[in-house]
Amino acid sequence: MSRQFTQRLVFALITLAAIATVTPIVLVVAYIAYLGLPAISWSFLSEMPRDGMRAGGIWPAIVGTVYLTLGTGLIAVPLGVAAAIYLSEYAKDNRLTRSIRIAIINLAGIPSVVYGLFGLGLFVLFLKFGTSLVAGCLTLSIMTLPVIISTAEEALRAVPQSFRVVSRSLGGTKWQTIWRVVLPQALPGILTGVILGLERAAGETAPILFTAAAFFLPRLPGSIFDATMALPYHLFVISTQVPGMPIRIQYGTALVLLVFVLSMNVVATIIRSRARARRQW
Repeated sequence: MSRQFTQRLVFALITLAAIATVTPIVLVVAYIAYLGLPAISWSFLSEMPRDGMRAGGIWPAIVGTVYLTLGTGLIAVPLGVAAAIYLSEYAKDNRLTRSIRIAIINLAGIPSVVYGLFGLGLFVLFLKFGTSLVAGCLTLSIMTLPVIISTAEEALRAVPQSFRVVSRSLGGTKWQTIWRVVLPQALPGILTGVILGLERAAGETAPILFTAAAFFLPRLPGSIFDATMALPYHLFVISTQVPGMPIRIQYGTALVLLVFVLSMNVVATIIRSRARARRQW
């Protein structure tokens, strides 16, 4: 078997694997769009729910999802990036550091319902935040931290060591080197981890089921200690617990959630592409 034939065969197998992976995703998105588009209208997106969520719109669920995602990002991103900087730039390579890294990887694989029960016990009951935005954001932040920390650390470690050496040799302090040299070069990888974590937070149902989400709340939250509606929990409720719910409303809600998550991906891709264009290696 010639080397050229082997190369073509491997390329064909990789192409088939890519097609087999992408095709189901495209079909699912197309199916949701086909059934959900008839429900999409300005009133559906901007009005309060009525008649036990069989009429009206999903505006409180959209706003609640945005609040939960932004709140999670405000808490998890600074903590996650700071922890990644410490592990990558400051921590010594010893048994304790290796144990911490293994623990972070294991935490990333814990089911979301476990985080929900933890948030219920700590934030809702022990700290007496109640079912509220702040309890939901804190729970989602703990859930997304392992993903952000691990991907941000890998991005920081991928920056060539020569960048640090040159910066220090020119008189820069360790923190100046990290802030002005390492972080900008690692930004595309850090953004990947941030978006992966926030997308998971935006689409999770179990954590907010225990800590933040309300079954039917035809108003917007007035403070961080108020409960809120959210698209994932709203979709779960109207699909399983509301008899006679029109199918178009169910798929319309799923389509809105899908567009919300995909929009985050698009924005992150644009920022990541621009950051990579300015990268010097």
